[in-house]
Amino acid sequence: MSLKKLDIYNVRNIVQTSIQPSPAINFIYGVNASGKSSFLEAIYFLGRAKSFRTVSIRQVINFSRQELIVTGQAVQRSGNDAKLGIEMDGKNTRIRINRETVHKRSELAYALPLQLIHPTSYQLLDGGPKIRREFIDWGVFNQQQEFLTAWRKYRKALQQRNGLLKKKLTRQIDCWNQELVHYGAIVTEYREDYLQQLQPVFIQIAGQFLQASRMQLRMHCGWDVRQNFLQTLESDLHRDIRYGFTHSGPHRADFQLLIEGRLAREFVSRGQLKLLVLALKLSQVKLLEMNSCRIGCILIDDLTSELDSSSRAALLKYLTVLPVQIFITATELKEFGDLSKIQDYRMFHVEQGKINQA
Repeated sequence: MSLKKLDIYNVRNIVQTSIQPSPAINFIYGVNASGKSSFLEAIYFLGRAKSFRTVSIRQVINFSRQELIVTGQAVQRSGNDAKLGIEMDGKNTRIRINRETVHKRSELAYALPLQLIHPTSYQLLDGGPKIRREFIDWGVFNQQQEFLTAWRKYRKALQQRNGLLKKKLTRQIDCWNQELVHYGAIVTEYREDYLQQLQPVFIQIAGQFLQASRMQLRMHCGWDVRQNFLQTLESDLHRDIRYGFTHSGPHRADFQLLIEGRLAREFVSRGQLKLLVLALKLSQVKLLEMNSCRIGCILIDDLTSELDSSSRAALLKYLTVLPVQIFITATELKEFGDLSKIQDYRMFHVEQGKINQA
């Protein structure tokens, strides 16, 4: 999948623009606060129905307008076009796919899968476990449509159990334990299978950016595996009642990256950590492309902020052979490096919210 046409209205300082990007690589440059990140943010809205920069939609809508609108024409691998659109006013969200209103944001995510790499993405390995769970779940979500249903049912059971714990009503706990165990097993199996598939792809891609040996992605399911999940829920009950929430389960899952049997984030340099995160993100895209041929765009915001020149060159070399549409921003044209060997790309200059093909 790739965007054939993109129309943006009232996204921060971008009042109105329409572009036709390359199906391969698109370079976007301009000074800070010119609208480069807002450009990527608009694409992100079209695929995720949310911002990657703020939780407040009102902050994204141009100060002189009441709503933002982003529409796009996406070319499917079948050759057919899909018309996507989202309109948001800070309270309501309206989504349309092929001129029909849809009510689930997940439908946009399936229609235009996006992978985002931006400065805070590098918290993936040294941040909290929630970031890593979201990383795994994005990959599983895009490969196994049944995963979302199981995860939602698990979350519903978790909310019910936590509600009983807060009120210290234990009579119905066993019923919700069974629900948690049933749907938790499905969620955990999907995650573990996904991480096993991802590991060899990640190792292959990481080898293009840095020298490392014996790399391993290790899953932690969210409870002590020396006993099963039901036993853990039962043994944790008194502690759960005391604190009013469920301490163990797939909602506490995590994964670790080990190098030579050691936790990578504890001994690799900051630069190496950034390259490992980059390889993890790109391996997700590659695996999705290998398994289902269904990937929309890679968005890379502020290329130079986290990578040195040699790392940027290695990244660009890899991206040129990846059959995926890519959008990359930088403050200056020269920061993209040598583009002479790239066959198919388009250059866009952004200035005060106006986007022009260079």
